[in-house]
Amino acid sequence: MNDDAVIALTGVKKTFRDFWLRPTVNAVDGLDLTVRRGEVFGLLGPNGSGKSTTIKMILGLLAPTSGNVSLFGMSPRSVASRAKLGYLPELSYLHPFLTARETIMYYAGLCGLERSVAKTRTRELLEMVKMQDVSNRAVGGFSKGMARRVALASALVGKPELLVLDEPTSGLDPVSTKEVKTLVKALARNGMTVLITSHLLADAEDICDRVMILNHGKSVAEGRVSDLGESLEDFFLAKVGDVDDFVLADFLS
Repeated sequence: MNDDAVIALTGVKKTFRDFWLRPTVNAVDGLDLTVRRGEVFGLLGPNGSGKSTTIKMILGLLAPTSGNVSLFGMSPRSVASRAKLGYLPELSYLHPFLTARETIMYYAGLCGLERSVAKTRTRELLEMVKMQDVSNRAVGGFSKGMARRVALASALVGKPELLVLDEPTSGLDPVSTKEVKTLVKALARNGMTVLITSHLLADAEDICDRVMILNHGKSVAEGRVSDLGESLEDFFLAKVGDVDDFVLADFLS
């Protein structure tokens, strides 16, 4: 593996089986993927393309049927690699009765931070995501954009070297979307590696250094956004031309 490779997948295949252990679908089929230190990498593809399965294998939540997955040169299930990882799922399930401050402090405790360090880190993150003025309000009363910012701060509390964002701007208004994208770019400038999955091609165009387009569990294109043509949407449509119209409508909405 390259010294600067944070994520490395080599010949990875994931086959799901039914009750009788008969193969039903190859969700990921012979995937090679490398994400380098300090870059923002976008994993794109229509529904059913294998994005979620790939992310779950990178997080160590699923084991590949064959091939190899590594984080920082280690197993994604190792304690050492997970200590360097931050994850924001597509749906953020926050305890509605905890305040924003209490929520981040809770995750700081899970990361094993001392209380004094956790307090300082919580204050810094609340300022970073512009939630310091509502830090003592229960998150159950927050809008989706506000709750998303608290969840993002919680993912950053352990100062991860790798941040995995699953649909980070899904359902957000334009102002919140711009704030999230600005924050991701700032994190990358400071040396953090970011892996993003997204259905919003404009977001990927704005913040990703490189992208990979998946279809039917395979990579159909990979490269720097600037090298893929004037429009990432047009390039995507050219590479994923056999997707049903209703799927494309959902993907590009």
